[in-house]
Amino acid sequence: MFISVKDLFVSYGKLEVLKGVSLEIIGGYINLLLGANGSGKSTLLDTISGLNRPISGSIWFNETRLDKLSPVKILKGGISHVPEGRRVFVNMTVLENLEMGAYSRRNKREIMKDIVDIYDRFPVLGKKRKEKGGTLSGGEQQMLTIARALMTKPKVLLMDEPAQGLSPLIVTNVADVITGLNRSGLTIVLVEHNLRLGLSLAHTVYVLSNGKIGFVAKTTDLSGVEYAMKIYLGG
Repeated sequence: MFISVKDLFVSYGKLEVLKGVSLEIIGGYINLLLGANGSGKSTLLDTISGLNRPISGSIWFNETRLDKLSPVKILKGGISHVPEGRRVFVNMTVLENLEMGAYSRRNKREIMKDIVDIYDRFPVLGKKRKEKGGTLSGGEQQMLTIARALMTKPKVLLMDEPAQGLSPLIVTNVADVITGLNRSGLTIVLVEHNLRLGLSLAHTVYVLSNGKIGFVAKTTDLSGVEYAMKIYLGG
């Protein structure tokens, strides 16, 4: 077991979004979270990373209970979040953005080694390391957002709509990055509106419906995936 969510309830004011969500995420996989708009996908990621506080229920990462911890402690514990919308520090250079990703780390030699590794994985960031984040294209900003999250040395990467608003060519690049990260051992929890992209990447599909997990399927189970798609598209 890796991440366990148990009977999670989350509300925004009087609006109840998650209504008893329970799921088990196994380490080493790409896990796709589907659901209609407003079904609570982003809310679930935000709650796992500590940005939201549940009304009740619990979240466990191996033997550590997360829902009682601050976002900083969750981050230091190995869970990093790539939020929707490519939120780079627009007035900081690419290098400064990466250094911000490592703000909780102390070993400068290791940080610089990881930055060099980032430039190897994302060559465009190396070429533009002195340019401000706000001057990058949308695809480059998405790469920078992912790279900055990797500077935390995560065990789990939560990704919210990483392909949103990107050209088909850049979407392919992002897909290659996600696949490569997973092959290197990183567990990924992915929210992706592009159904074809999400299913091509994922090992396991979870469908959020009416505030709960309505269905779980392995992507190798074609009948299960068809059913998941029917629920998702029907929502």
